Amino acid sequence: MAIKQKRTADAVEIIHRRFFQGKPEMLALLERERMNAEIARQIYDLRTEAGLTQRGLAKLVGTSASAICRLEDGDYRGHSLGMLQRIGVALGKRVRVRFVPLKGKRRAA
Repeated sequence: MAIKQKRTADAVEIIHRRFFQGKPEMLALLERERMNAEIARQIYDLRTEAGLTQRGLAKLVGTSASAICRLEDGDYRGHSLGMLQRIGVALGKRVRVRFVPLKGKRRAA
C-alpha cells in the first residue's frame, strides 16, 4: 500500500516529488550539479573578494580569462584538481577535498 503524501503548494517540494523522489539516478545528478554550482560560486567569491577581474586571475594562474569564465559557470563540468590548486595558490588559499557519508547509503566492499 502506497503512503499518501500530504498535499503541498510548495513549488520546490512539488518538483522534488515529481522528478527526484525515489529516483536515485536523478538525485545523483542533482547532487553533481549542486557541487558544480558550489565550486563555481566559490571561485567567483574568492576572485571578487581579492578584487580581481577574470583576466587578472587568469594572468596569475597562467590561463585565459575565458577559462576562468568557464570555471565560474555553474554548468561547467571540467573542473580539475590541478586547476583548482593553481587558483588556490594564486589567491593564497589551499584546496581541501573531503569525503562525507551519503545519507542512508553504504556500499558493500
